[in-house]
Amino acid sequence: MSATIPLTKHEAVPGPGEHEAAGATEHSGTHAGNRPKRSSRKGGRGGETLAALAFLAPNLVGFLCFTVLPIVASLVLSFYEWPIIGTPVFKGLGNFVKLFTRDVVFWRIVGHTLHFVVGYLILNLLISIGIAVWLTGRVPAKGFFRFVFFLPVLSPMVANAVVWRLLFAYPDGLIVAVFRMLTGSPGPNWLGSPDWSMSALIIMSVWAGFGYNMIIFVAGIEGIPKPLYEAARLDGAGPWVRFRHITLPLLTPSIFFATVMTLISSLQVFAQPYILTGGGPGSSTTTIVYYLYQNGFQNYEMGYASAIAWSLFILIMGVTAVQFWFQKKWVHYE
Repeated sequence: MSATIPLTKHEAVPGPGEHEAAGATEHSGTHAGNRPKRSSRKGGRGGETLAALAFLAPNLVGFLCFTVLPIVASLVLSFYEWPIIGTPVFKGLGNFVKLFTRDVVFWRIVGHTLHFVVGYLILNLLISIGIAVWLTGRVPAKGFFRFVFFLPVLSPMVANAVVWRLLFAYPDGLIVAVFRMLTGSPGPNWLGSPDWSMSALIIMSVWAGFGYNMIIFVAGIEGIPKPLYEAARLDGAGPWVRFRHITLPLLTPSIFFATVMTLISSLQVFAQPYILTGGGPGSSTTTIVYYLYQNGFQNYEMGYASAIAWSLFILIMGVTAVQFWFQKKWVHYE
């Protein structure tokens, strides 16, 4: 038996309009309750930004103090004559005019640097590509050979140069002893002859640096699709044809990258002539960076040395721009 509870006058049934009003009130109350959360989220983002800046601050301060500030200072110094001890004298473009028009030694040194760049670049690329092709074939212990060939890259250049100075030493070095054993004569005076000293620098530099490009080329060759080689074999293509028409075209992006990086590093060569020959005999192995060092830290002409540094920077930027322009004609990305 069910009982019906009568409603009093204070307990009226809400109408449809009252339901909508109540819903709107709850909805607005919900939004109002979410507003503090939104503001707290913004505060959290601000805290994350401050934390990120705090973590970046040490590196950022170091970058500004030891990279940006010296670059700007060298640019300013290039317009001054400053012998370190004394008052800087503003020369305007005088250092650059002297460098390009009156310093005959500079142009001879530019020739020495280009000699090193051309010899080092060609030998480095040829040797690194050849070894990379060999290591991507059916060679046992590939990992061991890659490690051995890459090991000189990990060694400090100064240590490499000291070792090679002992090897090239005349008349008691190991290389001289090998020449004497094979030919009966001690061979050339590698570090003491103007005709052979630059060749010694190139040989040592290639040995120390080809492993880096070798790793790049190994990765590039292993990224070439294998079905292309299989189809070429089915068509009767030999190893040389496969290399010329498949490997070499598809390896051009890696070759371009290696060429740009090797060219930039070779234009800045310093440790090899400094350790091996001291820029000699005479000035036969003096490079642009070594000439910069002589003027700045031996002759104390900081303004003139800064002008040399910025001239080298412009040369590197110009050569790199030309390479990027020419890459459209020989680099294949597909």
